[in-house]
Amino acid sequence: MLRRLFLTMPLGRARAETQGVALRRVLGKQGLVGIGLGTMLGGIFTTIGAGANAAGPGVIASFVLSGLACFFVALCYSELACMVPVAGSAYTYAYATLGEIVAWVIGWDLILEYGISAAPVASSWSAYVQNLLGGVGLNLPAWAKIAHLTIANGRVDLAHTQVDVLAFAVVLAISILLSIGIKESSTTNNVMVWFQVAAIVVFVLGCIGAVRGQLFLPFAPLGTKGIVASAALVFFAYIGFDTVTVASEECKDPARDLPFGIIGSLLAGAILYLAIAFVTVGVVPWKSVDAGSGMLDAARHAGGNPILLAVVALGAIAGTTTVMLTSLLGQSRIFYVMARDGLLPPLVASIDPRTRTPVFSTMTVGIVVAFMAAIVPLDVLLALVNIGTLSAFSIVCIGVGVLRFTQPNAPRPFRSPLGIPVAVAGTILCTALALFGLGGETWLRFIVWFAVGVAIYAWYGYRHSTLATSKSA
Repeated sequence: MLRRLFLTMPLGRARAETQGVALRRVLGKQGLVGIGLGTMLGGIFTTIGAGANAAGPGVIASFVLSGLACFFVALCYSELACMVPVAGSAYTYAYATLGEIVAWVIGWDLILEYGISAAPVASSWSAYVQNLLGGVGLNLPAWAKIAHLTIANGRVDLAHTQVDVLAFAVVLAISILLSIGIKESSTTNNVMVWFQVAAIVVFVLGCIGAVRGQLFLPFAPLGTKGIVASAALVFFAYIGFDTVTVASEECKDPARDLPFGIIGSLLAGAILYLAIAFVTVGVVPWKSVDAGSGMLDAARHAGGNPILLAVVALGAIAGTTTVMLTSLLGQSRIFYVMARDGLLPPLVASIDPRTRTPVFSTMTVGIVVAFMAAIVPLDVLLALVNIGTLSAFSIVCIGVGVLRFTQPNAPRPFRSPLGIPVAVAGTILCTALALFGLGGETWLRFIVWFAVGVAIYAWYGYRHSTLATSKSA
């Protein structure tokens, strides 16, 4: 039984091209960096406020701590992505190094990182759009503004339940775009990423003159514990550099371009994050930073220039749009690879011959996420997204260490410097952030999620695995 559960996918088979209609290879370095930044930059608009509330000016150190953990992880991702240039990201890497059951668990956890993460981001997108519409006198009815599912006496109370209509609509629209084609999706993403970068630069330049040195003291008013808790929270903003790896099979030259896309998007995002954190806590007293829209709050404190406020709001809308686009892209590709390996039904792996995209998988994910965005409050989901991501990152680091021992001579187009120490450091930092930065309720929900995933694997994946079938034949 144990031998069966821990079967590993041979590297040669993992690299094999798909039979039949394949994904279209059109992405180069710029497209890959755009995908990474597209997922990363939108997160800063919603996390900077909450991070500052948790650590005060120490949120700057929180971004450094989270960024350091992610840098070690990025080196590990780059090594494995070049060895196994397949669309499944951490799921595929775990399958090639630690075994099928671990791969399934990571694939299940990645639903938290990619699929579910799009729902709270859609809620944030809706809030910013409603803010802009309200400025010109357009207001949605109360029942259509926010997600609020009311349950009374074991039943859904429709009279008091509210639905976020805009969040629902934008997720469906993005899913349709992703179904049309990867080239169209990448072009749209790149345009919005450049707009986000411009908006962040305008924000920093527009607020830097209002920074007051006394607001940085004391630097860590809540101590080291506050910085660690904030690091686990702002970690949500860093989620995204690994999204580059899910586009491996749509990359023109994986060995050359994947490491550039992974590390390049992480470093660019980290620099922008530190600039935003410095300006935000230097303009607004940390106790009063708006948790949901910290950058808008800082822009108001810096003089409330209407042009600056509009640029920040539009940047947030563009940012949250690209987060949803790249997250839904990542989730559909992971499901596609899992189904190709027999762990999910074959229909999930089907590729439309006209668009060369997994239309069924993309639209199914989109519909489920749209309903979640419409009715589930975002605060219930954010912590789960972070713990799912941290677990996946830890497994990737462990996988690099395992392969260095089990297959030391395997071809490595990109070799992580100080491989074993880097893998150990990444594992320790990610595990520490999850253990000490996330609360007990989050861990309880994660355990329940894990149990459901194992049950589904036992019911379907264990009996339909193509790897196991080929081994027994």
